[in-house]
Amino acid sequence: MQKELVNNPVKDFDSESDVSIRTVSKVVLFNDEWHSFDEVITQLIKAINCSFEKARAHTFEVHVKGKSIVFIGDMKDCLRVSSILEEIALNTQIIT
Repeated sequence: MQKELVNNPVKDFDSESDVSIRTVSKVVLFNDEWHSFDEVITQLIKAINCSFEKARAHTFEVHVKGKSIVFIGDMKDCLRVSSILEEIALNTQIIT
């Protein structure tokens, strides 16, 4: 057994390239007093590719509660969604 380990050493790994730890992130959309329901619904449909009904539900939750988690996923996807929402100056935050 000892001889096998000497002949076949355990490979060191680079933690950056060999191990990928996925963290789930969330995009939160906040209420404001400047955008209409229609503007927010349209931008949500564009950002998260959802139905009109789902976008309207998020928009209503933002209106009533002041915020809504509109997307959950990898950081890369959250950055994309947040960027699209912010195209019309909607207020977002990404939480990890």
